Amino acid sequence: MKNFKNTTYYTDEELKNWIEDESMNDWLADTADRIRRDIYGDAVYIRGLIEFSNFCKNDCLYCGIRKSNKNVDRYRLTPEEIVQCADAGYMLGFRTYVLQGGEDTYYTDDMIVDIVKEIKTKHPDTAITLSLGIKPYESFKRFYDAGADRYLLRQETSDSEHFKKLHPAGMTMEERHEALWQLKEIGYQVGGGFMVDSPYQTTEDLIKDLRFLEKLEPDMIGIGPFLTSHDTPFKDFPNGSYTKTLRLVSILRILFPYALIPATTALGTINPLGREMGLKAGANVLMPNLSPTMYRKQYQLYDNKICTGDEAAECKACLSMRVDRAGYEIVTDRGDVITRKAELVY
Repeated sequence: MKNFKNTTYYTDEELKNWIEDESMNDWLADTADRIRRDIYGDAVYIRGLIEFSNFCKNDCLYCGIRKSNKNVDRYRLTPEEIVQCADAGYMLGFRTYVLQGGEDTYYTDDMIVDIVKEIKTKHPDTAITLSLGIKPYESFKRFYDAGADRYLLRQETSDSEHFKKLHPAGMTMEERHEALWQLKEIGYQVGGGFMVDSPYQTTEDLIKDLRFLEKLEPDMIGIGPFLTSHDTPFKDFPNGSYTKTLRLVSILRILFPYALIPATTALGTINPLGREMGLKAGANVLMPNLSPTMYRKQYQLYDNKICTGDEAAECKACLSMRVDRAGYEIVTDRGDVITRKAELVY
């Protein structure tokens, strides 16, 4: 089944106005919320995030765990610890796990396959999402055959010149885009996404991201504001706009009615009510942290990240209360994307 996007075509000029015009905030949010309620009701799906390594072979200029940052206290979870995190999450009601790390070559394909198989054997009613960066096609295929259901890989930008300003030589936008197409071909539920107000980004860059996603038709789209990290070359750039990020969450819901869209931790970091407002803007996913508390402060992609000290149970209870107050309900469910052969006009 195909995930049908909104059949209404919006011009670049319309998208530009939505992205830039602060007066559009309420209309976009109200429209997006109506769409998500039509399809998903008031359900909010939770994903148990397991940040298993902060080693990375890449040197992306915006990232706090970039290879050349010598101030990071590096850590790796053992395969046994990763499975234990999933076990603890299962007892708390999580039915999806997101295994996320830097592009750490320590974890071989065999290790990832064994981890996925063990979690699926112990908890066959769960979904596993991988967020491991770019891998060879054969590796993607092995992980999928082992039982991985979803793969998150933000394209970050869809303009090649902008991509070069964010990444070191040797990394290309084309390679990242191709990996997303490979994941889709293999059969994963695929997630793309981008940062809002990353250094040197223009509105035209954001429109290119939206157009790329229209071609890809991903199941999941994750965005968040650019947040600075003091140990990167971009430390003096300002944080991204909170309100622009919310507008883009709404735009994504309008363009991709059936997408699973998280209210990200970055939104909650830039504003104490950011995740709740993300839900009201059209998001329908939250990703509480299941990683061992002792390591959470070390997975610092950006400064001042929230929830680094909460135990998993505390975090879930807090989120449940916040979600309820916002007018939604956390559900215990795998939370797969809804697919429906229908034409939508909003």
